[in-house]
Amino acid sequence: MTVHKNGGLLKTVAILALIGLATNACSSGGNSDAKDSTIAATVNGKTILLAEVERALNQQAGGKQSQLSQLELAQARLQILGSLVQREVLYQRAEREKVLPTEDQITALINQQKQQGGMTDDDFQKSLTQQNLTMESLRVEARKDIAIKNLQDKFSSKITVNDKEVEEFYNANRQQFVSARGAALAVIIVDPADNSSQGIPAANDAKNEAEAKLKIDNLYQQLKGGADFATVARSKSEDATSLVRGGDIGFFSEDGLKQAGLPKELMDLLMGMEVGSFTEPKQVNGRWYVFKLAEKRLQTENLTLESPGVRQQITQALTNQRKEILNAALLEVAMNEAKIVNSLSANMLANPSNLGLRPASPATAAPPTATTQTPVTPQAAATSPAASPNASGSPK
Repeated sequence: MTVHKNGGLLKTVAILALIGLATNACSSGGNSDAKDSTIAATVNGKTILLAEVERALNQQAGGKQSQLSQLELAQARLQILGSLVQREVLYQRAEREKVLPTEDQITALINQQKQQGGMTDDDFQKSLTQQNLTMESLRVEARKDIAIKNLQDKFSSKITVNDKEVEEFYNANRQQFVSARGAALAVIIVDPADNSSQGIPAANDAKNEAEAKLKIDNLYQQLKGGADFATVARSKSEDATSLVRGGDIGFFSEDGLKQAGLPKELMDLLMGMEVGSFTEPKQVNGRWYVFKLAEKRLQTENLTLESPGVRQQITQALTNQRKEILNAALLEVAMNEAKIVNSLSANMLANPSNLGLRPASPATAAPPTATTQTPVTPQAAATSPAASPNASGSPK
């Protein structure tokens, strides 16, 4: 866990991305198109239909569920159902704790995520239609997401970290507190491959090499004409994770960029640029990039507790660690208090010869956009910082 002077031990991640709302809504019991009334589980009498599990399975498999073995499908169904049960348990606890959001808060969250995703109203409606969703089902899942976060915040708000704990952590981890030579970057990415699995709208997704080159050149000309980099990234970049942050991928040490395979000439170019400037389009590992230099550090220096931001970063890191523990404890208590009947598991036990298996149903929604782990490349660097904010500066 390395602390960088302006990087932070842990970065705040939005409570959910717009695609997260869509993914959950696809597996919501509120979907009227569900024809299978088979009950997979009940939580305090509230049913979770097998159709909900199937929709989530189809989405998580990215339309490739036919490539999974029957045993893999059975395991996936159990895992998905377990997640749906936990979600319902926490939501019901939030109801009892009276921490449900207002309708205005739900609207604000959806609008915020829509804006961060660079989606127009038309894009948003098309996305809902393509995924067989309604605004009502989306709002149901947004309500659950906010309610669960409010519930967790109710308990984590009691966390305190004193100066002694901060100092002890620093003294035990001095070697990790380094302001490394490197750069903070933002990117605009255009990928000739199909990016529908990331939730990139078809109209914004380059389909081949020629389209990708034409698009990145057009975006570069917009930037040269004075267009705001973050705005262009949000609306046109083809990387779902970084575009919601206006292309920001955080700080990376020079060694980290080397390990990621960034060409030496590109690294030299970045380290020689003025902060705030951007590169011409560069092709790396088959994708087109425009890099913006947000910050540059030419020297590596050791940080002290009095260095700007270090004490606050340690405090936040210790707080977040305790939040994770409290959230796990909250889930454990809520699960123990709930009356859960897992019919899917019971059916598998009753039919061990086939584990209650059946083929995956045809996909009823677009593929998921959840970020998966990727090899260490500049391509992955564009998605790694938010998912792994404690990285030592090496894009993953």
